Amino acid sequence: MTEPGSLHDEVIRVARDLIRCDTTNAREPGLGNETLCAEYLAGYLRGFGVEVELVARERHRANIVARIPGVGSTGSTDAPPESLAFVGHTDVVPCDPRDWTHPPFEAVVDDDGWLWGRGAVDMKNEVAARAVAMAELARTGFRPRGDLWFIAVADEEDGYADVGMRWLLEERPDIRPTHSVNEGGGERLPLADGREMVCYSIGEKGTLPVQVTAVGEAGHASVPTLGRNAVPLLATLLPRLGDGLPEPSRAPEAIAMLRALLGRDEPDLAKALAEAESLSSGLGDTIRSLMGSTLAPTMLWGSNKRNVMPARATAEVDIRTIPGTSPADVEGLVRSLLGNDIRYELGWPEEMVAASSSPVDGAVPAAIAAFLEAEADPGTLLPTLCTGFTDSNYLRAAGGTAAYGFSPFRATPNDVLEAGYHNANERVHVDDLLLSTRFHLDLARRVLG
Repeated sequence: MTEPGSLHDEVIRVARDLIRCDTTNAREPGLGNETLCAEYLAGYLRGFGVEVELVARERHRANIVARIPGVGSTGSTDAPPESLAFVGHTDVVPCDPRDWTHPPFEAVVDDDGWLWGRGAVDMKNEVAARAVAMAELARTGFRPRGDLWFIAVADEEDGYADVGMRWLLEERPDIRPTHSVNEGGGERLPLADGREMVCYSIGEKGTLPVQVTAVGEAGHASVPTLGRNAVPLLATLLPRLGDGLPEPSRAPEAIAMLRALLGRDEPDLAKALAEAESLSSGLGDTIRSLMGSTLAPTMLWGSNKRNVMPARATAEVDIRTIPGTSPADVEGLVRSLLGNDIRYELGWPEEMVAASSSPVDGAVPAAIAAFLEAEADPGTLLPTLCTGFTDSNYLRAAGGTAAYGFSPFRATPNDVLEAGYHNANERVHVDDLLLSTRFHLDLARRVLG
């Protein structure tokens, strides 16, 4: 086994090399260039005997698929052995170097041990830790019961080009891991009672935006009583969406969070949410947002001339759904809130991205808990449903993968993590790179050893 000091130097080097690959993803020709990271990782892993492929729909936007084959089952009647995938993405969001303390693609490590750069948090830090864990397992002769995969994909941050995980799983039906670990967890939540929760993601909310168009009658703005201006009509409709949060319900993911926080099943949801809020400001609303669909008006448009009262005025509403929600459920909710006394039309600019989740309990959550216990970590695990999107959604849809988000952080405070996502001065403490590497080594051995 590689000495911890050497492993630490190795994962820092790999993370810095990945950050120095400019894989900025935007809807402009020639951007992405995830092949830079894919080729680097392929060369690195092949050096330790890992099976590696580059799978690309577009030449400059390759995905890397690596594998340590499982030894297989012991008899012809045995079920196929379980498999595990270390998952990540190699693209990053755009940035303006003028806003950064250190150039975003130079991967500076300062005297206090902070690694600065675009992707330091989202998520080249985790990709590096998973790659180094894969290399360490290969060179130390690890023989997993089932396949151990390393999958780092393109185009996660945007998805418009469809060259990443969704396409890869369609192209490669052999990639169907039983379990996976991806981004989306590991942050620490201190509570008012002195406890500390360590979050792990069990799923993601879905999306189905709607355009609400108030319908009136056009007229000249110089005589406001002529016609029926649709702008005031829209202004009357939108408040009917309320604060955008759902009524409390016993949604399984929200109940799992409350159970972990309160240490009991509390039948009075209002009481449970108030108690959660008392433990951490804003936590009550966060959990309530996981109890149904949220609705947030974010875009407005009406007349294209100041002196014309429009016959139609539109608001686009960002709607986030929980697992099990259908398009009909969303439409029914919107119509019930808007009422029927003002004429309006609904438009659906995008198809639904369905929410999905994995069991709160299982092999990966059990391994996370065991690792924290072995580390004498004071944190208690808290299952969360991510309000954003990760490629774990595609893994669940394609093969029923029990997909989770987790990478441990202890040296990087939660406020630094949150400030780093898609923001300037993204950074992570290098000690967490080693911690994450050790976690992934432990995870593979517990799940497949």
